[in-house]
Amino acid sequence: MNFPHPLTVASVADIIDGKILGNPEQETIGLNELHVVRHGDVTFVDHPKYYDKVLKSAASVIIINKEVEVPENKSLIFHAAPFDAFKKLILHFRPFVPATAMVSPDAIIGEGTVIQPGAFVGNQVTIGRNCIIHANVTICDHSVLGDNVIIQPNAVIGGDGYYFQRRPQGYVKFESGGRVILEDNVEIGASCTIDRGVTGDTTIGAGTKMDNQCQVGHDTVIGKNCLIGAFAAIAGVTVIEDDVLIWARVAINKDIVVGAKSIILATSALDKSVEGGKVYMGSPAVEARQYWKELAAIRQLPELIKKLK
Repeated sequence: MNFPHPLTVASVADIIDGKILGNPEQETIGLNELHVVRHGDVTFVDHPKYYDKVLKSAASVIIINKEVEVPENKSLIFHAAPFDAFKKLILHFRPFVPATAMVSPDAIIGEGTVIQPGAFVGNQVTIGRNCIIHANVTICDHSVLGDNVIIQPNAVIGGDGYYFQRRPQGYVKFESGGRVILEDNVEIGASCTIDRGVTGDTTIGAGTKMDNQCQVGHDTVIGKNCLIGAFAAIAGVTVIEDDVLIWARVAINKDIVVGAKSIILATSALDKSVEGGKVYMGSPAVEARQYWKELAAIRQLPELIKKLK
């Protein structure tokens, strides 16, 4: 997530009321979580388990709840509650702005695009040329659609990410300041839901087609020319590479990689990354040939047990 213009560390610290450890004049360009952080970004860490990883990351500015030695070419901002401070930054630069119309007056809509009655297009949305947005679709703020995109009825593009921190008093919501990007020639089925990134982008690559009632979590990146069957559930921060086929009712865990040209057969569940170019099945999924061999062996167990009696 980029700032509207570069900010100094001092400016960031003023917004969150933090203590600067380092160079107050160092410039920052945006804010991001660790998995998408860039040089020039602000990020945060609030648990000792992750201090070392974050301090060695590409981030230029780190909001932290412990006064430690400042790494070379970085600045730290001490804050007792980094999670809350980071949330405050997101809301400062991407506040919730109530809609004033079904199609926001500041939305950019390309030539030849059709928006059917009942569709909602939020603030600062960009839609390319020759798209079809069917009835009752919701396209939330800051979403970006390429050319020739089709969205079937009742889909929701850019809802908040499902991201909470547990505390003694209950769960605290982490605000979503990222976007959804649908590249050219993408088709989204009826009643699908694609969550925006928390600080980065949830991206659906060019030519990918999605059947009805699929869910895509925050910050997930789906490659080009993928086919995704009905009721697929894809968790956040996952990468699905190009030309992957995902059949109906597949569940894919968070923070894993599905290799290019994989085929995931119906009702399977992936709990870890898989190599490309192979067919997978089962829950947890394994290569399909292995799955069928194991199933055949299991079916022989009753007869083997009879023989042992």
